[in-house]
Amino acid sequence: MTASFRWKQALLLAGLVVLAGCAGMSTPKRHSPAEIAAYTPATFVAPIASAEGERAEFNAATEKIRLALAQPGNPALAADALDAILFMNTERQAGISLLATTLPVLASRPVDEQRTVLSVAHALYATEAAPQLRQLLPQLGTPREFCIAAYTILKADVSPGTRAALRETLLVRFPESLNEPRLRALMRTLTTDVAADMAARPPLADLLAAPYRNAGPLLPVIVSFQRPGRNVFGLAMVRGADGRFVRNPDGSYFAIPHLARALTTLPGTITNGNTPQGLFTIVGAGTATNRWIGPTPYLESKVPYEATVEEFAHADVGGEWSEGVYESFLPASWRGYAPFKEAFLAGQAGRNEMLIHGTTINSNYYTGASYFPGTPSAGCLVAMETWDPADGRMRSSNQLTLAKVFTQAGTDRGYLVVVEIDDHAAPVDLAEVLPAVERAQAMGRTVASVQPLAGSD
Repeated sequence: MTASFRWKQALLLAGLVVLAGCAGMSTPKRHSPAEIAAYTPATFVAPIASAEGERAEFNAATEKIRLALAQPGNPALAADALDAILFMNTERQAGISLLATTLPVLASRPVDEQRTVLSVAHALYATEAAPQLRQLLPQLGTPREFCIAAYTILKADVSPGTRAALRETLLVRFPESLNEPRLRALMRTLTTDVAADMAARPPLADLLAAPYRNAGPLLPVIVSFQRPGRNVFGLAMVRGADGRFVRNPDGSYFAIPHLARALTTLPGTITNGNTPQGLFTIVGAGTATNRWIGPTPYLESKVPYEATVEEFAHADVGGEWSEGVYESFLPASWRGYAPFKEAFLAGQAGRNEMLIHGTTINSNYYTGASYFPGTPSAGCLVAMETWDPADGRMRSSNQLTLAKVFTQAGTDRGYLVVVEIDDHAAPVDLAEVLPAVERAQAMGRTVASVQPLAGSD
């Protein structure tokens, strides 16, 4: 039995993991700060990142597409095939025909199947799917699927008339459920000007200087600066446990490209949508069983509700989650800023396992995309990694470096801040955020200079 055949056989038996992203992940291995400090790229190998392993995965995905096209009346096969089309970014034309036969019967299909089909429609086929979705929308009885369909219609047509029609349908379909977090976020999207939101953003320096804890020592913080829409790379920096942003040995600030884009491009309150904006807690490091994440230690970030208040605070505190409790972790100037509550709403809606991790995905799937050579995820934050196509051994890893920087003071507990800055077409550049970083460090919240991380780049 050849290695290639074994890869394909295992994949067909287990099913291709695409939009599942981090979901269903177990943690057979946890990593201490000392272990992370000792790791080098040579430590890690990912057979799926080898040319042979990747080709087996791609061939299995295309087989799913072939099977679905051969049985056009099978909605379950169509959903799997659409999932593969989105993940591998292949056979786009086939997806149009699969959608055309699946959308008319989608209201009667299982909810998770609806989610998959609607998510792919949002990501790739909003214009083609919108006419059918307008008819389907009143038939969708679950908030998540209703919202995905509504966002897809809106993506195809942002006119005032369409926004008004979607609001009316929402009010009729869910007259007593508008506090449901996904519906609440959708209504805000339909009634709020994004440009006005950005203009109202509180001072960035206030957020960067905040302790995020009411008591106890400062903990390290990863700050991931992102663009609205997540169409380009963001930028990740680390504020050390002393309150200073980490510098490289040459005195420059440590910063790496960071992608917070989901394959679906859906908002952060929706399952497998973009990483939501807001405050997360970080509760250690582990290894994913999801091969597309790879063997590099991920940092386990959690949103409210996914983490208890006590876990979020890294302190022995009581209480249950509420919007006010979430706001208590934020600086005063940011507590009333609605866009930064997206992480809270995402947790309230049940999102989880939005990790900070690496990637074994072949970036060539997305050649020509605005975020290339990044690889989208299922809502996580992804740092670049490269692998040897001969055997899948790691060549380089921004994720490993990030994990080393975050844990260099000997703790793997802290916070993650995902914050959107100005909406430009270019990736986030250090020069854009540096004034706010330096203002934050001049606000008197720091105690000493962190030791530079040897060998970081």
